[in-house]
Amino acid sequence: MSDDLTNQDDMADEWAAALAQQEGKNQPAAQQVELDEFAPTDNSGAPRPDLDVILDIPVTISMEVGRTPITIRNLLQLNQGSVIELDRLAGEPLDVLVNGTLIAHGEVVVVNEKFGIRMTDVISPSERIKKLR
Repeated sequence: MSDDLTNQDDMADEWAAALAQQEGKNQPAAQQVELDEFAPTDNSGAPRPDLDVILDIPVTISMEVGRTPITIRNLLQLNQGSVIELDRLAGEPLDVLVNGTLIAHGEVVVVNEKFGIRMTDVISPSERIKKLR
């Protein structure tokens, strides 16, 4: 045990000697360094993202009429003409999902004999971020 204390004392003496030697040397003066300019910011001071980088990324948009839980037994018994009751009432808005994330609510419309959806309530980006957490 006393050997350990002796080794620690010797090590502390070496550190003290090294620090004293450093203090005695003439250190070079600090030099001014040029920094790169920061990205442009908006009024909040946060950097504005360069959205051009992500504009061509494909996403999947889907409309959800409703949901319901079902057992595998009942799922296997479904056939043509079966009716599945959903958790939505007739006339309620559909959910608009992008990659599975709710972004809006809307109603079904027909345009040139094709189905479409008219957005009735778009969820703000800040609310979408809160739901992700």
